[in-house]
Amino acid sequence: MSTAAAPVRTLDAHSVGELRQAAEKILAEFGTSATSEALLDRVAQAADAFGDIRHHCRPVDTADGLYVLAGLDVDDHGLGPTPTSWAGAGDSGALHDITLLLLATVMGNPIAWEGQQDGRYVHNIVPSPGHEDEQTGASSTVLLSPHTEDAFHPGRAHLLMLSCMRNPDNIATTAASIRQVELDEADIGLLTRPSLPILPDDAYAEAQGFDGGTPPRVPTLFHARDGLTLRFDPAYTPLEDASPAHRAAYARLSAELSRVSRAVSLNPGEVLVVDNDLVVHGRVPFRARYDGTDRWLKRASVRVPWRRSRPLAEAHEHGYGQAALEAHGDRAARRAHTS
Repeated sequence: MSTAAAPVRTLDAHSVGELRQAAEKILAEFGTSATSEALLDRVAQAADAFGDIRHHCRPVDTADGLYVLAGLDVDDHGLGPTPTSWAGAGDSGALHDITLLLLATVMGNPIAWEGQQDGRYVHNIVPSPGHEDEQTGASSTVLLSPHTEDAFHPGRAHLLMLSCMRNPDNIATTAASIRQVELDEADIGLLTRPSLPILPDDAYAEAQGFDGGTPPRVPTLFHARDGLTLRFDPAYTPLEDASPAHRAAYARLSAELSRVSRAVSLNPGEVLVVDNDLVVHGRVPFRARYDGTDRWLKRASVRVPWRRSRPLAEAHEHGYGQAALEAHGDRAARRAHTS
């Protein structure tokens, strides 16, 4: 795994101050980061007024498929202890929730999930007792396998944002871009066929019990106008149902992603922005202490409505009964029309 530095975009002092002022004003008005229609309207209004911040939040523009947005302020003492579960986090770090929502709104359209973390638009990613060995963000002692975020769903994010609140042990997020792998045409041909489904992960208990239709078979790779993209989650893909040739091609893709994978260890105040169509991400194992000092990230998912990079067949998938809630649907539609 490479330790090469990820591309970094550093916010200038004016932009940091503009973000902080907007987030503080919204938090003072609503007293919470739990999103309501009125709060989301305020976020959209504030984001529309930003200037230089837009340049820093421009689309991913290298084969890395990601960048780190640096320069935000995090007061470790004022933040309070790391929660031991997302359910116990409540409004911990609420100012940072709103800051992340503002940045996400500049980039596109933040989404939430009815079946995950009470439908919040910003998730708390913390190690949780009893979940150490799961393939979810609450795990710790196992390698979180490289995957596309919410790969099972056609409404998955185009961009994933991971904002670091605390990381005293320098625990790394892993990331690997499909644009940096080497595959032969035969493997690409096999993996662009819709041969296997991707099943809901353990964060979606309701979706795992869905009985409203056969799991749709989806391609692992597909061609966009600017190159290959992928939809990948080996932990929830029934590879045993594939042909030997398909399994071999999938294994070679996995090996290539491992070869080009890099470790990104975030510091407080840094936000990792990942193109979810280009990059699979995971996390190295670690030992949680559950003493209030563990690693703590906040996560936001962003759809870019004017982007066209996925197979049209995805529109017919049932999504295992899960609904993606869009924060600024009307606003996003207007922006798409004028882009």
